[in-house]
Amino acid sequence: MGVVSLGAETDIRAVIFDVGNVLIQWDPRHLFRKLFADEAAMETFLAEVCTMEWNVAQDLGRSWADAVAERIAIFPEHAALIRAYDERWHEMVTGEIGGSVRLLEALAARAIPLYALTNFSEEKFVETQSRYRFFRHFDDIVVSAREGIIKPGRAIFERALSRFDLEPGATLFIDDSPSNVEAALALGLRAHHFTCANRLRDELIARKLLEH
Repeated sequence: MGVVSLGAETDIRAVIFDVGNVLIQWDPRHLFRKLFADEAAMETFLAEVCTMEWNVAQDLGRSWADAVAERIAIFPEHAALIRAYDERWHEMVTGEIGGSVRLLEALAARAIPLYALTNFSEEKFVETQSRYRFFRHFDDIVVSAREGIIKPGRAIFERALSRFDLEPGATLFIDDSPSNVEAALALGLRAHHFTCANRLRDELIARKLLEH
């Protein structure tokens, strides 16, 4: 799925950003390539032990202590690696996506209302928010773990729109996940499937949110 664009718009009054892989680079492989000599073994571990489904439970509010204990009970031979997923989580985030952050800052400079809607565990979000200054540009943030609901579910979009007091048709939503973009479109939001900062910049210019 490429960039979702409904053409040039002049009526967008607010922008909602996803965080992971839109504003920061996150991938467990950034850490686990340091811990595995063999790429295939690493992929097996991430597919069978510390899976995305397991990680999503933290995004829904499960504590990391409970998550680690649950995995170690099932895979005691991987105890050290499972603990590393929690204790060295910050090494999975290699930094800001500079081009996206600069676009966020440019929107903020034009006094466009900015919000974030992110699937994130409470513990790791607090850690991440303390590391990156760009969070100061957001008027408000909805974090899945705090709500107990998650993208692409309809409920979290509705909660965000209600809390932010936004009209869907006057709001641009930016996310790297096609399923999240599709969910946003189904609710009437404008939406952009993020693949790179240059294409996002083109979208923002087309929608008259930024100038050339």
